[in-house]
Amino acid sequence: MKNIINLIVEDEDNNQRVDQFISRKEPTLSRTRVKNLIINSRLKINKQVIKDPSKKIIIGDLLDLEIPEPKQLSLKPYKYKLDIIFEDEDLLVVNKSAGISIHPGAGNYDNTIVNALINYNKKLSNIGDELRPGIVHRLDKDTSGLILIAKNNSSHENLSNQFNKHTIKRIYQTLIWGKLRPQKGKIETFIKRSSRNRQLMEVSFSKGKKAITNYKTLNVFENKKIPTFSLVECKLETGRTHQIRVHMSYKGNNILGDKKYKKRFKRIKNIDEDLEKTLIKLDRQFLHAKSVGFVHPKTGKELEFNSNLPKDLEIVVKKLKNACK
Repeated sequence: MKNIINLIVEDEDNNQRVDQFISRKEPTLSRTRVKNLIINSRLKINKQVIKDPSKKIIIGDLLDLEIPEPKQLSLKPYKYKLDIIFEDEDLLVVNKSAGISIHPGAGNYDNTIVNALINYNKKLSNIGDELRPGIVHRLDKDTSGLILIAKNNSSHENLSNQFNKHTIKRIYQTLIWGKLRPQKGKIETFIKRSSRNRQLMEVSFSKGKKAITNYKTLNVFENKKIPTFSLVECKLETGRTHQIRVHMSYKGNNILGDKKYKKRFKRIKNIDEDLEKTLIKLDRQFLHAKSVGFVHPKTGKELEFNSNLPKDLEIVVKKLKNACK
């Protein structure tokens, strides 16, 4: 059944963006959800359909926001063993392996985390895109680590709001070429879609979405017989598409194994053969979502979960340590 939310713009709300106004008045709706509803013609202001989330409202405006009936799932279950770190009636924390996509998309509608979740438990939030039930945020296909899954709409809205307010703790580990200068700091830019390749993102200082990555170097691996690498911890303040990969590339320190923002492997004379084979063999980017911390949407308890580097990445670190002895 459709639900209509009716709002009136009062003095203190004058000249606000309509998406900000609605998400503030209706805290159960995340700003992202409000934006999507507006873009999909679900908002009327003074009985006229408005599709611009940034439209400014004025005193006396009458808003009618339609909340459509949740879509029914029609996705194929996928028999895949999920590594579930935590589960209760409201959410799951899943340790994702590299090589599997989060949700169905072009070329792959059946073998994703979403399909595996449907096979595991059909009770997932369904307030967003019908191809993304339960999905509050995502990781790239070839990135491993922790993701949050919402099992009901209330939890989905609450967790989405935490992401929008940048209060969710997210820490990643990555192995980059070379050394960051300085070895600890903050990268603050805008990120936008590349004008040369629409599948890539790039740093901008005037357009796009604000992106902030805090980083610190955990270990530097270097000697005369190996390329220099650094193991780096990145703490996100924002979660833009390919954010860490783009920011490391921008610094000139691409992530090992990154096929999109890549650095060609150069053979070094007298390099340790075992190490060289390990580096070449890695078939994905060395990027792992190590930690996630958030407030439970129902209990209000602060939770934090951690995941060790998976075996393929741990082997690389071990070989680099041995080569530096």
